[in-house]
Amino acid sequence: MTTPPPPSPQPTDPPSDPQPTDPPSTTPQPGPDPAQAPVVFDAPFADRTQWAAGATSAYPAGRRNTGDNKLDRLVPGYGPKGDVFTALRESTFSWRTPLVTTEGTAGGFELRPGDRLEARCLVTADQGVWPGIWTWGRDLAPGRPQPGHGEVDVLEYHDDHPRMLELSNHVRPGAPAYLDNLVTPGQWFTVACMFGTDSVDWELDGRAVHSDGQGVGPDWRAWIIVNLSVAGGQWGHRRPRANAGRLSWRCQDLTVRRPQ
Repeated sequence: MTTPPPPSPQPTDPPSDPQPTDPPSTTPQPGPDPAQAPVVFDAPFADRTQWAAGATSAYPAGRRNTGDNKLDRLVPGYGPKGDVFTALRESTFSWRTPLVTTEGTAGGFELRPGDRLEARCLVTADQGVWPGIWTWGRDLAPGRPQPGHGEVDVLEYHDDHPRMLELSNHVRPGAPAYLDNLVTPGQWFTVACMFGTDSVDWELDGRAVHSDGQGVGPDWRAWIIVNLSVAGGQWGHRRPRANAGRLSWRCQDLTVRRPQ
């Protein structure tokens, strides 16, 4: 009996060289879009559980603010009608001015770092108008205000520069932005403000227009104020014409989004 020869070894492929792999990316990935964050506040101005009218701790106790070049007189309960803020002349140096704020309400809404506020606005070039969207923060303790009283000016507008908006951060003051050719009286625009810890950023109609590189810090809290002031004639801001009896502007669809 013969033993069969062993089978011939089959050729095998040589081991392949390991394939190179890309190193893990160190490029920071973009975070969620703040414009798509959940809405945490969108109450209409007529909602008195969320907006108080005609009162704010940002004004002296007499509800006037002549030291800030304003002819305003706040009247408890006087705010906008719908989205129209109308100031009414009472005398040469006094106007009943509309104001709403989240301060002192049942809702007590306060902005926080990272929030994004957005609103649609329409301004006029009527002499003396001074519309604003701004913030004001509670004291850290009695007699101890937040830095800059927590104030960030989402927008201020004056008729003497009818296409300009003023954007400023008083919490960590830098150079305020006076940006011309942003708006046109009588045409709607959308303003947005992101209150970052290290930078406050503004957009107009979806376009970035200013970043202050300062921010509001991690502990900032502030109420929202929307109002119409009347200029008193200083600092280049003209007083209303002698025959003017009312001034107005419009603000609507104010919303606040907060990243989760």
